[in-house]
Amino acid sequence: MRHVIAAIVLLAPFALCAQSFPWERPLMIAWSNDGTTFDPPAVFQDSSGVPSVVRWQGDTLIAAFQWFRQPNPSPSWDRVAVKFSYDNGASWNTPTPIVLNGLPPNYQRPFDPTLAVFGNDSLRIYYSSSAGMPMGLDSTVNTYSAVSADGIHYQFEPGARVDVVDHAVIDPAVIHFGPGWHYLAPAGPPQAGAYHYLSPDGITFNAVPVIPSDPQHNWTGNYMVDSPTELRFYGAGQGSIWYNSSPNGGVWNGYVPTNIQGGDPSVLRVAADNYLMVYVGMPYTTAIDANTDHGNSIALVPVPSKDVGHIRGAALIRQYRIHSVSGALLQEGVPINGTIRVDGLPIGIHVVELMDAQGTIHVLRMVKQ
Repeated sequence: MRHVIAAIVLLAPFALCAQSFPWERPLMIAWSNDGTTFDPPAVFQDSSGVPSVVRWQGDTLIAAFQWFRQPNPSPSWDRVAVKFSYDNGASWNTPTPIVLNGLPPNYQRPFDPTLAVFGNDSLRIYYSSSAGMPMGLDSTVNTYSAVSADGIHYQFEPGARVDVVDHAVIDPAVIHFGPGWHYLAPAGPPQAGAYHYLSPDGITFNAVPVIPSDPQHNWTGNYMVDSPTELRFYGAGQGSIWYNSSPNGGVWNGYVPTNIQGGDPSVLRVAADNYLMVYVGMPYTTAIDANTDHGNSIALVPVPSKDVGHIRGAALIRQYRIHSVSGALLQEGVPINGTIRVDGLPIGIHVVELMDAQGTIHVLRMVKQ
């Protein structure tokens, strides 16, 4: 979910995000051998949104996202953070908030990050910001950039990369494809399509015709180069995450749905037959009272749990995993008579993934006492 928080003003670009704040959702990670049908996902990062994943320096993957780890305020609340992987995405280190040097003091904090690799080993981060603190999204919100040699420390580059005179430009997606750089940002509601800009150097962008769309497909997401002749864009819609492909970034072939429900996807082709997707998942579900009538919904009770947790709707569940809020796997197994022993878990808040008989993952938040 791409977002702006300024005096707690939120933009929810797709229906899935309605009535939900970014700190109430995890980022999920899923794998595919064709970029269309993905395996069941796992938690990538708690309380986060706006993911962007790129390959950097050959064997390193880096993911940037907006992090909302409580408490508020703290160094991890509403900060752009990064994680690194050195084994093609199989494991990731803990998040580190970026340091942006040279940002003018009157500019609001960076949000909606997108990473791009340029030169031999440099990174550029594109992000939304504004001179001053508008009460929401107005035309002062533009796309800016900063460069880095280590992925953590960035140097502000003066001037806006893209500035639409009468409209906010948020949720940037940027990539090098063909002879130059492509920039894309949603032009408003889904049916308004997306702004499209071109640049020879990733700094100076010029507008080209808007990419058309419809009410069912929101161009909020990220680019991906699938081959030297195919550029993809993965976005979200009313049905599922989708992608569209293009030979030049201006003419698009048509929408292809994936089997993933979520938003704001970033996809990376890590091998010929291996795709990685990081995306915004469904909101956390917290059971409040063991005696509450939840109908047919799935819940873990009691809250908090001390020795065991009972799965309401247990007949549907065939497997479980429990993660720390940083994404580390703490415990996994098969529920026994709808019960999970949790006495060996550390005290605190954990994320529980429950897989039902149809392979659907239900993500809940558990409080261990």
